This record gives sequence, structure tokens and C-alpha cells, in this order.
Amino acid sequence: MVQEALAPGPPQRHDLDANDESASLLLDLSQRYGDTFRLASQSRSNDSLVILNADDLHRVLQTHRSNYIKGIGIERVRVLLGNGLMASEGELWSRQRRLVQPAFHTQVIRSFTALMHRANAGLIERWSGHAARGESVNLTRDLSELALNIVLRAMFGTDLDRLIDAKGGNPFELLTSESRRDLPFAAKFRALTHHVLAMIAARRKEQRIEMDLLSTLMEVRDRDSGEAMPDRALLDELMTLIVAGHETTASALNWTWYLLSQNPEAEARLHSAIAAQAQAPMAGEESSATHPYVEQVLQEALRLYPPGWLFTRRALGDDVLGGFHVPAGTDVFICPYLLHRQTAHWHQPEAFDPLRFEPAAVDARHRFAYLPFSAGPRYCIGATFAMAEMTMHLGMVADRFRLQYDGPTPPAAEFQVNLRSRHDLHMRLVAR
Repeated sequence: MVQEALAPGPPQRHDLDANDESASLLLDLSQRYGDTFRLASQSRSNDSLVILNADDLHRVLQTHRSNYIKGIGIERVRVLLGNGLMASEGELWSRQRRLVQPAFHTQVIRSFTALMHRANAGLIERWSGHAARGESVNLTRDLSELALNIVLRAMFGTDLDRLIDAKGGNPFELLTSESRRDLPFAAKFRALTHHVLAMIAARRKEQRIEMDLLSTLMEVRDRDSGEAMPDRALLDELMTLIVAGHETTASALNWTWYLLSQNPEAEARLHSAIAAQAQAPMAGEESSATHPYVEQVLQEALRLYPPGWLFTRRALGDDVLGGFHVPAGTDVFICPYLLHRQTAHWHQPEAFDPLRFEPAAVDARHRFAYLPFSAGPRYCIGATFAMAEMTMHLGMVADRFRLQYDGPTPPAAEFQVNLRSRHDLHMRLVAR
């Protein structure tokens, strides 16, 4: 039997990573080599393989997932977040996934609707003052604070207010005040764990159960052993949910408002959809119902600017992808940012068109052509929470304002751990 050849690639060696240099390189190489290409590493022992073919992605993430574990960059994730769902593997990951999953059932997420509504109402009230004075707002900063507030209150409930009162401020605000995600930041963030451990200890001592994610995770029991989640694992999952539930949501909303400001037809359709929803039965103040077009706008923004723009797997054994041999140990890179711009799946991929996500269009498209939350068993556990939070925000704010981009040039994207705008976006508010 003749063994398949290795995938094509450039003669130069490169170490791919989540950074601006790799983003530019990946774009260039995808144009030269297509949807499967290989790079020899400068400093790593294994080659890198980039795959953009939806069938291969289905294989790696779903049908042959047992052959692929987390890859490059996972060590940095563990420094920041411990061994939570984003970093764990094997039986530990399976057990933790089963234990965490109940916290994200639809009925639990629905219980946070009032919280999301209050947080957005407070933002709208502040923005109304800026609009009346003709002032622009720092959209990026305000959305970061909003998303952090929502995830912390969903996580810790009234204990968050107790912490803020005791410390004279919110210690978790460093997530919004510091943009770098380096080792000094990781050390500061991990130092916050003693606040979380104190909350856990207080609830146990008082035998207090709250309607929040912390109590949900403290009370859950393993279906086989009947045991609670160990404190170390509980802490790692909580810290993971704080970071993942804040940064990706804030970034996605940041890009959504920019894209709407540049596409008046989509913006007008959004306003019409929100007006139609307001006239629907049961459309109360804290209703979780939303017009489909609101979610389609967000899905299209996530297509163009997926916060998790690059992630990796490592092949445990030999395989074949794209018709090419994949030796054991190969680092496999998956780039949703480029995947979402493949002309094989997306007509005029650079255009902002939320109607791509009408049901008929979604059904006709390859399931693995769209990966803003990954796919397969490792599909983001917080995706439903994030979409509920973002649709609530978009619907409430767009009902009150039009946002006009206040920058002299289009914003540059920063390709780091998350795909963010390089600089804060400022918007002018026009009351509707």
C-alpha cells in the first residue's frame, strides 16, 4: 500500500500561534496552498498542519475525535485557568463536562433573563445621558464592563455585592482594566481565587443555597459516584467561566455594533424586526423571546469576527486529512476566521449579510463550515448563555439607539488569544 504524501507548504519554518504574525501568514498561505497545508516548525518537534476543509474538520472534531487532543497553547491556558474544561482531557474532561452541563440547561439560563435585562437597562440609562449631551461612548470598555457584570452576578449572586462592599470595589475589574494576557496578568488573576474560595466556604458554613451558578455547581453530584465536584476542580471551572463568559461575549458585541454601523440596510432590518417583536404577544419587559433576525445579526458578526479565531489539536496516531498523510504528533491548526471566509461555503464572504443564517440557508450549508463555538463534544458549553445574553443586549439597545462609528479609519483587528479590536471603538448614540 502506498502511503499518502505530506501536505504541501512553504520551505520556510514557522511557529504558528495565536498572534497577529500568524494571522497574516495563515491568510497568505491559504491563498497559495488551499484548504490543507503544512508548516515545518522552527522550535517544536512536530510539524503543523492547517485544515480548512469542512469534511476534515468533521473528522477531527467529531467522528475521529479520540485521535485528537488539545494542542499548542494549552499550557498557557492552564497557567491562567487551571485544569478546567478548556484545558482538561480524557476522563477528567468527561466527568467535569457532565457535572458542569446542568448549570447551562435552558431553564437555568432562562432564570438569568431578569439579571441580563437589569444590566442592559442600566447601560441604556447611562448611555441616554451621553446621547442627550451629544457625547460619544467608549463602546469597547462599556461592553467589557457589561459582560463582566453579567457573568459575575450570574456566578456569585448577592455574594458579589458583599465582596465589593468588603473590598471597596470589584477585584475582578482587572479583567476589563488590563488588556494583556501574559504571565503577570495570570498571576494577578489566579490571586483572585481566594475570594471565590471564601464564598464557597461561607455558603457551606451557612448551609446557604442561592439561585446562581456557584450554588448549582456546588450542589451537583456525579451520577456514578454520587460525589460533589472537588474544590480544586470547582475553582478551575468557575475561573474558566468568568474569563470565557466575559471576553468572548464583549468582543463579539463590539464587532457586531461596528458592522451594523457600516451596513445601514441590515441595521434598518434589525430595527424593523425589533419593532415587530415588540408587538408580539407575551413580549414583556423580561421576555427571553426575540425575533430571529436579531440572532442572525449576531451569527453573521460571529462569522466575520469569531472571538476564538484559532485553536489546535494534536494527532495521537497517524491519520489522513485532505488526502494527505498526518503523522502522529502533528499539531493541527483550525482557523474559524479563514474557514468562515471560504468561498466554497459563503457567497461574497467579506460582505455582512445576516440572511445567510435563515433556516433554509443553514440547512443547505455544511455543518462544519461555521465554528464560532467549535463543534462536536467540545462545543462551547456556554454558547447558549452567550447567545441569550447577546440577543437581549442587541434587542434592548437597538430599540433605543442607533450607534454610529466615531473613528477616522476602519478598526484594525488584533489577533491574540481572542480576536479583538486593536483599539477601543467609540460610538455616537442617536436616540430612536
